[in-house]
Formats: sequence, C-alpha cells, structure tokens
Amino acid sequence: MPGNDQSKSEATMAMADLQWDRSFALEQTTGDEELLEELLTLFRDASAQDYSQLQQAVADNDAAAAVRAAHSLKGAAASLGIEGIRQLAAEMEQDGLRKSVAVAREKLTAMGEMLAQLKHL
Repeated sequence: MPGNDQSKSEATMAMADLQWDRSFALEQTTGDEELLEELLTLFRDASAQDYSQLQQAVADNDAAAAVRAAHSLKGAAASLGIEGIRQLAAEMEQDGLRKSVAVAREKLTAMGEMLAQLKHL
C-alpha cells in the first residue's frame, strides 16, 4: 500500500530529525512498550503546553519564561532520548540564561516542527 509506505517514510524522517534513541527510551521503561507509549503521550501533551509558553515568552521578550519552558522541554526530551528537541531546547535555555530570547525567536519554528513530528513516534 503506497499510503503505508509514505507513513513509514514520514516516521523514519521524523526519527532522523528528532534524533530519537528508541532503545534508550525503552531502557528507561525497563522494556515496557506500553509504558513507553504512555510516556510519549504525556510528553506530546506537556510539550504542547511548553511550546505555547515558549511562544508567549518570545512575544513578551521574557527571557525568564523562555528559560522555564525550554528547561521543561529539555528535561522531558532527555529522559525519552529525543536528542533533537533536547539539544534545541538547551540552546534556547542557555541563551535565556543570558537574558536573551534571540535563539528562541530564531528557532521557534524549528522547535514547533520537531514537536509536530512527535506524532510519528
């Protein structure tokens, strides 16, 4: 089925962009696939809220709020082995600690695109 191949291709691309280490994530759940899926669902939900807060922080030029949102994204992504989001959030957090939202502003769209790819995991 072509649609099925396309879905597999999109999922493969998402994992490449996200740099998801599925084996690491599975280790965190001691091999429990069902728990991993629950954690991914929780991350998808929480990351949407964090992203919204990040957008607002950029709009308000609020470095402290950007740090909080980026830190939350970074920690959750790290615990699930999603290196692409962790790395991007870390860059935003570090810039925010320097009282700037420039990196968050510059890379906000890229973060949104990565978070959208979570649906493929």
